[in-house]
Amino acid sequence: MMEEEGPRPQNRFRPPVIDSWGVEELRAYIAELREEMARAEREIGKREATKAAAAAFFKLGPTP
Repeated sequence: MMEEEGPRPQNRFRPPVIDSWGVEELRAYIAELREEMARAEREIGKREATKAAAAAFFKLGPTP
């Protein structure tokens, strides 16, 4: 499923104030951040694979 394209936010990440959070809340927050990082890594992988496939198709060779 594709996400809707829209204007990119100026500041993609605004860290919350975590001073008053408990240990379990902090652990849950870390888990959410890790999930988001994994999602970004998967997207990078997709884009690199597409670029590599296009390079192979057009025989442009690898890029640095």
